[in-house]
Amino acid sequence: MPAVKAPLALPPTPAGNVADLPPITREQKEAAFAALRQEINQFAQPFINDISTRAVFGEGDPDAPLMFIGEGPGAEEDRTGRPFVGRSGQLLDKMIAAIGYQRPQVFIGNIVKLRAADWTPDGGRLQDRPPTPEEVARWIPFLHRQIEIIRPRVIVTLGAPAIKYLTGTTEGVMKIRGTWLSYRGIPVMPTYHPSFVLRAYTEENRRKVWNDLKAAVAKARA
Repeated sequence: MPAVKAPLALPPTPAGNVADLPPITREQKEAAFAALRQEINQFAQPFINDISTRAVFGEGDPDAPLMFIGEGPGAEEDRTGRPFVGRSGQLLDKMIAAIGYQRPQVFIGNIVKLRAADWTPDGGRLQDRPPTPEEVARWIPFLHRQIEIIRPRVIVTLGAPAIKYLTGTTEGVMKIRGTWLSYRGIPVMPTYHPSFVLRAYTEENRRKVWNDLKAAVAKARA
């Protein structure tokens, strides 16, 4: 009887504050990004299938003051290889513009780099789902390295999986959004995922996200 393969365990967050790492120039950041992108694409090859057709590295300025982190690519992101380009991404672009930035001035990424989805029982369509702990364990080391390269002044997490896996908090995003957490010395602002805002498009939810983003940009510029 073949041995049962143990599931991947979530790797620990690297030790130490990001600010204590050796200095790095913009040119070095760009070179590190190019090498990491190639490494991610190679690592993804065994997991490419009819659901996840390509790795989505992330997009934006490798020297960005603000970094936005979601849970994972969806259908449009898998098709284009770019993060947050569907309806949620269009709303995120508006949110970013409202606080005085454009997409190329920030960095947008995800906890995992491949789409997480399952076929519906009738096999008629793919339905996105949160990444499994094993999928997160597979991909989050690359996110840690992206953060070490970018060294943002502030991280904004979008939705429950992002804040859970980045900081280890067990509190729900409904409870902790708008309150400051920390990742290796970097202030982290949890807020709602744009897809949730689209589903519950109320003035209250839009105001909460707006307040979260205003706080994030104020701290990033302080």
